[in-house]
Amino acid sequence: MSTAFFYEALPMRVSFGAGHRAKLADEVTNLGLQKVLVLATEFQKDLAHQISDSLGDLSVGVYAKAEMHVPIETAHDAQEFARQAGADGFIAVGGGSTTGLGKAIALEFGTPIIALPTTYAGSEMTPIWGLTAGGVKKTGRDPRVLPTSVIYDPELTLSLPVSMSVTSGFNAIAHAVEALYAPDASPITSLMAEEGVRALIQALPKIAHEPGNIEYRGEALYGAWLCGATLGATTMSLHHKLCHTLGGTFNLPHAETHTVILPYALAYNSGSAPEAIQALQRATGQNNPAAYFRELSIRLGAPGSLRELGLTEQDVETATDLATRSPYANPREVTPAGIRGLLLAALNGEPVAPSDSGPSRAQE
Repeated sequence: MSTAFFYEALPMRVSFGAGHRAKLADEVTNLGLQKVLVLATEFQKDLAHQISDSLGDLSVGVYAKAEMHVPIETAHDAQEFARQAGADGFIAVGGGSTTGLGKAIALEFGTPIIALPTTYAGSEMTPIWGLTAGGVKKTGRDPRVLPTSVIYDPELTLSLPVSMSVTSGFNAIAHAVEALYAPDASPITSLMAEEGVRALIQALPKIAHEPGNIEYRGEALYGAWLCGATLGATTMSLHHKLCHTLGGTFNLPHAETHTVILPYALAYNSGSAPEAIQALQRATGQNNPAAYFRELSIRLGAPGSLRELGLTEQDVETATDLATRSPYANPREVTPAGIRGLLLAALNGEPVAPSDSGPSRAQE
């Protein structure tokens, strides 16, 4: 291989398998932790208490106030709660909101996180944190917030409704798509991204048809793990910048926003990222991956426009300004006119333009 690249493996332990949440107490003990706090959203409160009870004296209780986009006020409240409880570690039970809250606490105290994902968000595989203050979501990277251990148990995703499974899955796919054209992509991350997309697009229709099938849930969680790993190893671009803007400023739902934006951001970049398109053609078997992602997500019941999520035409100008205010890596030049057009198309759910990257190489 003549291509030069750099790849750094992230230091974490992964346990994958149905029923593996039963290994949590051993994981806590192996890390030398004695007083862990279980984090969750209000929606996952009952599960969090079950997890806390299973840990016995190793748990100091449950904090079930995690929120989407991690408002800084919630982060400060959780930090104070953890300080008073004397927690020396955290169990993040849930999706990106809960893991994000754990990261916000770790950013302050440097305490270890054990993640038990119940969605396909992928945040558990990254050193990326995010906090929302004053209507603006700020993100950054810090090795202190990377979960020390992740337990992937497909049984924990069985209660995830089909609609949330679909949008969470497309949220994960978006990580892999951007990893394929990232400025620091490598052959390793590209392999993971392609395989992650393949696994998810095969699993999600099966889950929609048979939500209680543990094998299908496991296949989706496997794909989400790979997609999340690429998110942690590469630099994200236009898609994630837009979603952070729309979520932090307009409080749009996280996974649904990723699902709607994905095909439009990919179409915007397609002509400037031929190798990424070829990988996605192989993964999907489709000539136009961007249009296919939109068609598949809508067929599985996901929203098809930002207007459905609450965005208005008046909001587009603000979002365009925020998304173009600071430069960032992207395969195609980011211009106000280009982003305005992208957002208006996503706002109204317009058809995705065909890719101009050439014929499909999916079958080569």
